[in-house]
Amino acid sequence: MNLSNLTPAPGSVKTRKRIGRGSGSGLGGTSTKGHKGQKSRSGYSQKIGFEGGQMPIQRRLPKFGFKNINRVEYKAINLDTLQIIADSKKLTKIGLQDLRDAGYISKTALVKILGNGKLTSKIEVEANAFSKSAEEAIVAAGGAAVKI
Repeated sequence: MNLSNLTPAPGSVKTRKRIGRGSGSGLGGTSTKGHKGQKSRSGYSQKIGFEGGQMPIQRRLPKFGFKNINRVEYKAINLDTLQIIADSKKLTKIGLQDLRDAGYISKTALVKILGNGKLTSKIEVEANAFSKSAEEAIVAAGGAAVKI
């Protein structure tokens, strides 16, 4: 076997339709576009959401809801996650960079520490926000919760 005798699997390759190459090909004349109408013309492109002149669904349905432009989105990290990081890397201080290195947050994410799970290590934790229960649990374990 060499490069000169490689062929695709049978049935995997189809010959393309040669459209508009004369009536002898069987695909000449209207070139598979049917007779007349907007879709048969050159330059045709339908607008997104166009429903043939019928009132489109995005205009039939009413607007609703509210987007708060001042909303701050935090990435939630639980205490048990902090414990896993502290155990695996033998850390006493966990900051945002440690969470990034461990793959828990993205480069621009804001972090809020939540109180789910147990914290047994004495850790100093740096984050953008803390829940009340998480802050109490960190202090109870002998650590410190530092807001950035």
